[in-house]
Amino acid sequence: MIGIVSDIHGNYPALLAVLDELGRLDIERVVCLGDVAGYYSQVNECCDLLKSSNIQMLMGNHDWYLVSGEGCPRSNSANRCLEYQRTVITDANMEWLSHHKSEAKFDGVSFVHGGWRDPLDEYMKPSADYFRDISGALFSSGHTHIPILWEGDGKKYCNPGAVGQPRDGDPRASFAVFHADCFSIHRVSYDIQRTQEAMRAAGFSEYFYENLEAGTRLGGMIG
Repeated sequence: MIGIVSDIHGNYPALLAVLDELGRLDIERVVCLGDVAGYYSQVNECCDLLKSSNIQMLMGNHDWYLVSGEGCPRSNSANRCLEYQRTVITDANMEWLSHHKSEAKFDGVSFVHGGWRDPLDEYMKPSADYFRDISGALFSSGHTHIPILWEGDGKKYCNPGAVGQPRDGDPRASFAVFHADCFSIHRVSYDIQRTQEAMRAAGFSEYFYENLEAGTRLGGMIG
């Protein structure tokens, strides 16, 4: 069995809860589809836990923003969080993030963060047309923060949703499991207040973390 996680975004309590649940499920391998960085304050804690857990890592767009020094072209709020993380992340964790690849394949499943046309920053919607010219039968990507299971024309796709910032109106952390050629979506509750307290201690206003209680984007939008 493979556990699939994505979009942790510095939310350490959410990552702890998901990895605990994956351990309870006796998962053999865990793949992270990227975005350890961004949005919440405990980027070092998340990096250290992932390193110690021997998880296969991919690079997400927020990871790329952090290690490259570039900003997010869509969100000043996201850039405010990245600027904070640049001041606190250790050299060792920055180096570790910088070496992650954008694509991987295990047990016949093709993994990226965004999509297969742009592995880092494509907000893709699965369809028969999309996958027609892409080799393989099993696919998984993150980036949208919305869990999806899709099948068509002999192909299967899974978006595990977000560990650190769910955007589908369900505040529970989301992840997926691949077993016996099938994907499944799983949810687990975590201590949201701990994440909010860490954000307050880091100097962020309520705007940057109140969304966690509703399972939305910053500002309250679903999707």
